[in-house]
Amino acid sequence: MKILIAPKELPHSKVIGGPIIVYNRIKYLSRHHEIGLASFIREEDRQYLSSIEPYLCDLELMPYPQPRSRLRRISDFLFSEVPPYMCNTKSQKMQKTVAEMTRRGNYDVVIAEYAVMGQYVHRSPGINPRTKRVISCHECYTIARKKVRDHYGVFSRRGFEAMLNLQRLESYEFEMYRQADKVLTLTPEEKESLLKYDPTLNIEVVPHGVDTEYFVPRSEQVREKAVGFLGNYPHDPNRDAVMYFLTEMWAKLKRRVSGIKFYVIGRGPTQDILAAASEDRDIIVTGQVDDVREYLEKVKVFVSPIRLGKGFRGKTLEVMAMGIPVVSTRLGAEGMAVQDRDNIVLAENPDEFIRATEELFRNGELCRRIGLNGRRLVEENYSWQKGVEILDSVLERLI
Repeated sequence: MKILIAPKELPHSKVIGGPIIVYNRIKYLSRHHEIGLASFIREEDRQYLSSIEPYLCDLELMPYPQPRSRLRRISDFLFSEVPPYMCNTKSQKMQKTVAEMTRRGNYDVVIAEYAVMGQYVHRSPGINPRTKRVISCHECYTIARKKVRDHYGVFSRRGFEAMLNLQRLESYEFEMYRQADKVLTLTPEEKESLLKYDPTLNIEVVPHGVDTEYFVPRSEQVREKAVGFLGNYPHDPNRDAVMYFLTEMWAKLKRRVSGIKFYVIGRGPTQDILAAASEDRDIIVTGQVDDVREYLEKVKVFVSPIRLGKGFRGKTLEVMAMGIPVVSTRLGAEGMAVQDRDNIVLAENPDEFIRATEELFRNGELCRRIGLNGRRLVEENYSWQKGVEILDSVLERLI
């Protein structure tokens, strides 16, 4: 097959979060198929091009669209066919490039990675008529924005913004899914959520994965008395998780576990995270790092107090692959076949999080057992090879 992939940011070997899914799909699909890539790129990511280029037969890159002015955002809100929430990545150049590549390369299928990129395969008459159109929904924006609105309330700034973001979003997003030849989700839960909106949607589940040879357990001796979290913080569910932990749990946990540190690992820490770290030297904010393992191996317990968003959290797989015990909300573990107090500890409120985390620090045997069982779960069920085999089969049937 010839497969064109269009993600919202350059997938490469050092990235974390959603883009690592795209990188590994390209890496493993390229063993048996020809892969093209049409992607936005940040200038700082050009140094990583060499990690993705060997897997590609075709590559087109372009800078992100310029930030939209206030006047343009008002115009988007009132008149744009594409909903305002998707307009930050609205690009005529990307639309023309994707269409031209499908014709030039005679691709069998084009996959828009992330719902926001669905706009480049939706209502695009320039796409080769023989090219099947697939939207890979990492997170349903309609469902996620409604969750933020309901969580914060419309009289808060974030809740009000979420309400505004819903302008024309549901009708456009689900029209995209209906018109696509196939929709992919990362979890059965996300598939069921979409089907509640439209039972006619043609959806397949293609799960997340992890490189179990890259993420491996390290010696207990290098671990510190530390908890950690990993994420891209411009993505609000990750920012919210860190601030929720800091405001509702951190002070109490520090009183119970003397000398504890908190590693906040990943790209784009927001001002509220940086402000909290500036006032507490036990909060270490790393920013983007070349190798997240360098910091994850310091962590004795990984905390994932996720309250917002939908979809699969690949960070949890990476941490479990390293044998680190995880304390998570059920939402943070969505899509994974976990069992409470066997291969993970589930906690739904601050008191439960604090008790569970303290117990793992004090009970070395429980900490080791949950870490080892988590590693076993990932090895047996969530390798990248297995996920890409499912994707390969879905695409073959579609073609």
